Amino acid sequence: MDKEIIKLISEAGSVAIFPHVNADGDAIGSSLALGMALRNSGKKVWVYMEEDIPTVYKFLPGGELAGFYDESADTADLNIALDTGDVGRLGSRGEGFFMAPCTINIDHHITNTKFAHLNHVNAVSASTGEITYLLLKKLEMEINADIATCLYTAIATDTGGFQYQNTTAETHKIIAELLSTGINVGEISQRIYDNTTYEKLKLTAKSIELLELHENSKLAVVALSLEDIFSTGAKEEDCDGLVNIGRSIESVEVSALIKEKSNTEIRVNLRSKNYVDVSEVAAIFDGGGHKRAAGCTIIGTIEEAKKKIIEAIKERL
Repeated sequence: MDKEIIKLISEAGSVAIFPHVNADGDAIGSSLALGMALRNSGKKVWVYMEEDIPTVYKFLPGGELAGFYDESADTADLNIALDTGDVGRLGSRGEGFFMAPCTINIDHHITNTKFAHLNHVNAVSASTGEITYLLLKKLEMEINADIATCLYTAIATDTGGFQYQNTTAETHKIIAELLSTGINVGEISQRIYDNTTYEKLKLTAKSIELLELHENSKLAVVALSLEDIFSTGAKEEDCDGLVNIGRSIESVEVSALIKEKSNTEIRVNLRSKNYVDVSEVAAIFDGGGHKRAAGCTIIGTIEEAKKKIIEAIKERL
């Protein structure tokens, strides 16, 4: 970790934290963990979200720090972007992020554009949660059970419950330290993995119904229209994790979830198992991520986006 980053955070009287749009467990867990640690050290802290914290993560401590950024929002001494690959992933908060005298970008995506004044991007880390843990150690800040709960959630969700190839020995060493604070792993896991809504279950069934296999069953594609989502009573946040349905099929190397956000804006989530670098596919459409997990936004209809994604992936299978 850059000494200047440590110095700036240590000296700041107020800090605003910016996770990426459609924040996942890693972004939310890391942001709340860092926010609580900084608040406990006597700093003023805000976590500026683009949307409400998803229901599945509302159990996490520190949620009272979260709010929405607007023109009346307080300007901090220091703004920190967490788990955010590029300015576009800050959504409507992009301009506000640069209002602070100094900005820091902390992330683990290999495609990160290093858009802040100071950038710490470690693509070897399994999650931004891991980097946040190491940052707090460098800052010599206490990691209590509440902070550990958020960090555990961040790391567990971004490693697929420690199943993905990004899980390392360092990951497990950090988890061991977090467990020593007395966190309730059983309760956390139940909240994250075994607490689905009936509406999400219906959306899952709809996704299975719509799933298509291409390229000798090496490519799985699910295309969800807004009508598909809302006809089940589900929320947009209920789409989280649906891309793994296709990935779980034995023959599949790449799974794509193509989700309509509006008539002209399509969000694509990509996952692969062994050899396809889906970050390269996402980059074609100005997206990014990791070799085995990436995403992008395509302007056009859902059918146009589906065709483009299938063609791009075909070339790599």
